Amino acid sequence: MAETHGFLTKSRLIKAAVLAVSFVFVAYFATPLLFGSKSRVFQAKRGELVQTVVASGRVETPARVDIGAQVTGLVASVPVKEGQTVKAGDLLIELDGADEKAALELANANVRQAEIKLRQIQELTQPLAEQALQQAQVNVTNVQKQFERTRELVAQGFVGQAQLDEAKRNLDIARSQVDSVKLQEQSSQPTGSDFQLALAALDQARANQKSAQAKLQHTQIRAIADGTLISRDVERGDTVQPGKVLMVLSPVGLTQLLIQIDEKNLRYMQLGQSAVATADAYPGQKFPAELTFINPAVNAQRGSVDVKLNVPNPPSYLKQDMTVSVEIEVARRKDTLSLSAEAIHDVATSPWVMLINKGKAERRAISVGVRGDKSVEILSGLSEQDMVLPATGMAVQEGKRARADLQRGGAAQARSAQSGG
Repeated sequence: MAETHGFLTKSRLIKAAVLAVSFVFVAYFATPLLFGSKSRVFQAKRGELVQTVVASGRVETPARVDIGAQVTGLVASVPVKEGQTVKAGDLLIELDGADEKAALELANANVRQAEIKLRQIQELTQPLAEQALQQAQVNVTNVQKQFERTRELVAQGFVGQAQLDEAKRNLDIARSQVDSVKLQEQSSQPTGSDFQLALAALDQARANQKSAQAKLQHTQIRAIADGTLISRDVERGDTVQPGKVLMVLSPVGLTQLLIQIDEKNLRYMQLGQSAVATADAYPGQKFPAELTFINPAVNAQRGSVDVKLNVPNPPSYLKQDMTVSVEIEVARRKDTLSLSAEAIHDVATSPWVMLINKGKAERRAISVGVRGDKSVEILSGLSEQDMVLPATGMAVQEGKRARADLQRGGAAQARSAQSGG
C-alpha cells in the first residue's frame, strides 16, 4: 500500500508539472494573439525645435582689386605710395580736370538760367497774363454795351447802319482779344505749354549738370574699400587710359564663406539667416556667419546652389580657400510639439502615423511643420499622451492588436539637422 501511495503522489506531481508547463506555454503564445505583441512606441514631446541645413564649402576673401581710370587724362598727382594703408574714399590718383571743371561751370550756368526762366514765368508772365485777361474781359463788357446802344439808336433812326456795323466789328475784335489773352494766361499756368517747356529745359540743364559732375569725379580716383596698396604703376605726368591697371588694392575686413546647398533645400534659404561655421583644420572652434547671397542659378551637374555667408568677426586662423562646414538655421519653433521622424509615414507627401488606441493599431493623418532628420513638428493630429508605433521594421497592420513596450519607448528630439549636401 505504501508503494502504491508513493506512485500516485509522483504521478500527480508529474501531471501538475505538465499542466504548469502547458499553462506557461499557452500564456506565452496566446497572449500576443489575444492582446497583441509588444512594440516600442514614440510619444510627442513639447519643447524647442530647431531645423538646420548643413553644408560644406570654402573661405573666400577678396585678394585684390585692380584700380584704373575711367577717362583718358593727364595724371596731376599721386598722393599715396606702394604699401600704404588707405581708407575707403581716400584719393589715390588725381587727373588734370581743367576741361571737366569748365564743362561743370557751363552746366551750372545753364541750370541757373533755366531756373530764372521758370521763375520769370511764375513771377512775371503769369501775373501779367492774368491782368491782361481781366482787362480784355472788362473791355468786352464795355464794347458790348456800346454795341447795344448803337443798335437801339439804329432802330429809332437816329444813326445809320454803318455805325452799327462799326460797333459790331469792335465787339468781334474785343472778343478775339479775350480769347488770345486767355490762351496766353493758360500757357503760363503749371499745366500750360510755356511753363512745361521751361520746366523741361530746367530738367535737361540739371541732367547735364549731373553728367558734368560725374565726369569731373572721374578725374579723382578713390579707394573703394579699406585696404593696403600692394602695387603702383603710375606717376605724375603720365597719360592714362581706361583699361590700364594703375594700382592694386588688397581690401581688408570682408570674409565670406562660399558653400554649395543641395537644390532640394533651396526653399529653406532666406537672406539674413544666422549660421555657425567651423574650419576643418580647427574643428573645435566655431564662429558665427550670416547668409547674404543666394545664386539664382542651379548647377545642373551637381544639383546644387551656391550661397555666400558673411563672417563679421573672422578668427585670426581663417585663411583663403580653407575648407569649412556650415550649419544654417532655417527654422526655430519654441514650445512646440514634435515627434521622432522614425514614427511618421509619408512625411513629404501625406503624413500619417499608426498609434495604439484601445489596444489596437489605428491609422491617423497628421499635419507637420518644421522637419529635420530626427524629429518633426506636429501641427495637428496628435497629443502628448498618444503612443505611436514605429514607421519602419515590423509594421503593425491597422486594426490589429498592439501593446506598448514602455521599456523600449522612443522620444522626440528637441533639435534636428537636415543635411544640405
